[in-house]
Amino acid sequence: MFVKKTALLSALTTAVLASASLQAAETLKSVGAGEGALDIIAWPGYIERGETDKNYDWVTKFEQDSGCKVNVKTAATSDEMVSLMTKGGYDLVTASGDASLRLIYGKRVQPINPDLIPNWKTIDGRLKDAPWYVVDGKTYGAPYQWGPNVLMYNTNVFKKAPDSWSVLFDAQNLPDGKPNKGRVQAYDGPIYIADAALYLKNAKPELKINDPYELNETQYKAVLEVLRKQHDLIHRYWHDTTVQMSDFKNEGVVASSAWPYQANALKTEGQPIATTFPKEGVTGWADTTMLHAEAKHPNCAYKWMNWSLEPKVQGDLAAWFGSVPAVPVACKASELLGAEGCATNGYDQFDKIAFWKTPQAKCKTQDACVPYSKWTQDFIAIMGGR
Repeated sequence: MFVKKTALLSALTTAVLASASLQAAETLKSVGAGEGALDIIAWPGYIERGETDKNYDWVTKFEQDSGCKVNVKTAATSDEMVSLMTKGGYDLVTASGDASLRLIYGKRVQPINPDLIPNWKTIDGRLKDAPWYVVDGKTYGAPYQWGPNVLMYNTNVFKKAPDSWSVLFDAQNLPDGKPNKGRVQAYDGPIYIADAALYLKNAKPELKINDPYELNETQYKAVLEVLRKQHDLIHRYWHDTTVQMSDFKNEGVVASSAWPYQANALKTEGQPIATTFPKEGVTGWADTTMLHAEAKHPNCAYKWMNWSLEPKVQGDLAAWFGSVPAVPVACKASELLGAEGCATNGYDQFDKIAFWKTPQAKCKTQDACVPYSKWTQDFIAIMGGR
């Protein structure tokens, strides 16, 4: 199974990164009437219509105003998103930085025209022209949300917040006197290699890791060794947020990398959960709504991209997911988010986050780096105990 999965993902990664020429799609010059439907690939919790909690619904009004019925396909990893976009049949995807360049170079998304998105002017200046969605002067999507990959922990076990990712990477007894083996989790995705690299950047400065996504062969080998040792400690490699929350409640898991979404949901249920930024820093994601190269509903897609940047929509989404709005004014536009919601979710921590990006052989910090295709192969092997 692991061999087949490795071959599949390796072939996919190679294919989408192989093309050196960018998609030269014809962008819309004006937004016309909607086509009546809109098909979106999104992270869980990113597009809500009030089915889980009636207070969180930013789909119904859009459908009423635009006449575009929204259909959502959730994906648990960036690799799954790239695979779905490669197969086609979707209009938009909420792509993280470790997927966006693969989609661009793989010609699965097309440039957009920001002039057709009135709310574009409200986007956080820190996100404008970011290299994960603007390439060769062309804009390949609209910023959606951003946030950190936090260390989530059980407050009954940790009376004081753990200050290092070592609780996940190194065998040790936790504050309750019991070993961490079988009680910690790691993210199920090759991009998690960057989390280990970030940890080693601090733990072994002699490796001279500058960017956790740009690793030479020596650095990469050291990072893989950390991950192989971690394998024996891991209860589960998580990708399903619901399963991870259940593991914290029912399976004795007490510490893991996580999104604020899970932590917020668990705290709402009264669970003994908190999050922290360890001393090594954190990785994170800045997600972009990207338009498929062969989108069947481009007018509805543009209407959604503009709607998604409405201050209340951005604020409500940030409150639900535990993320940070791509529109700063949204920090004061949502009763659900509250006056301090942006600060709580990390608005002022932007510069402390190593945002996901696709590792490439040609890199900025050193002569040559290990590309994502290799990350994919090796991480699947590690998850399989090899």
